[in-house]
Amino acid sequence: MVNGADVLMVIDLQNGVCYSDDEHLYELQALLEKVNNRIAVYRTLNKPIIFVQHGDEELVPEEEAWAIHANLDVQDQDLFVRKTHANSFYKTNLKIILDQLSVQKIEFCGAQTEYCMDATVKFAHGLGYENTMYKQATSTLNNSYMSAKDTIRFYENIWHNRYLQLIDNEG
Repeated sequence: MVNGADVLMVIDLQNGVCYSDDEHLYELQALLEKVNNRIAVYRTLNKPIIFVQHGDEELVPEEEAWAIHANLDVQDQDLFVRKTHANSFYKTNLKIILDQLSVQKIEFCGAQTEYCMDATVKFAHGLGYENTMYKQATSTLNNSYMSAKDTIRFYENIWHNRYLQLIDNEG
């Protein structure tokens, strides 16, 4: 998997998603480092990187909360998709972009595990894409039912060998 998929999709790693009130995504710094490591691989291979950004009442386009986290390596040649639904394909140009790039295999990373990541991974699988993700390349916040750590583990277990191939490490 060192060579990556056809495209790297980075979902919702925006200021307002990474930080909520006084809380931040579980293991945020480790996630940002992992995502930047994956971005570096795709840049070396001259493969496309798509940043998906959610927009709503709290994540207003062009405002600070909507912006992609400053610690991520975003460059002018990257592709950007704006969405208003958990499913990154819903009423967006994502499928058109993937078709234009002849994408068959997508590597996912981003947030939030149980919302936008889950909806997009499952929908991409339903469209016939071969999906991959490194373990803990997604994160979320604690909720009233489960800790963020347990939520991530729960969803990775559901996705693995059903909706995507979960990869143990970057080595």
